[in-house]
Amino acid sequence: MSARVIAQIIVLGTQILGKAFVEAYKQAVANAAGGGAAGSAGRMGKDALTRQTGMSLEEAYKILNLKKNNFDASTFSKNFEHLFKVNDTSSGGSFYIQSKVMRAKERIDMEMAEAAKKNKNPQNNNEQSSSSQSTFNS
Repeated sequence: MSARVIAQIIVLGTQILGKAFVEAYKQAVANAAGGGAAGSAGRMGKDALTRQTGMSLEEAYKILNLKKNNFDASTFSKNFEHLFKVNDTSSGGSFYIQSKVMRAKERIDMEMAEAAKKNKNPQNNNEQSSSSQSTFNS
């Protein structure tokens, strides 16, 4: 009698574990297809440059102590050079902070290049905005 109970417990435990593994696998496949549950939710609102660089424009402005609504190229250059020099490892600075400063500069440079490219092709922008307007009006 006790052997029969032990066998039933083993079978029941195996079934429960098997179902749990199947459910976990299904969930893992669904997460992988959607880019991950937490990852896809965090990336939905980001633009292409933010996804490419891993740094938002706002973060870059904060790192370089700049104001987004009052951008000045000379202040940008001066702040970058100062922060880069202060955090130089040969003078006891932090390589991590120095690399963050460099990435912030690169991110702002990429944004400025993107804006210049858009300003260079205003006809393409007008075509894109009119097609998106017609999509929204439909």
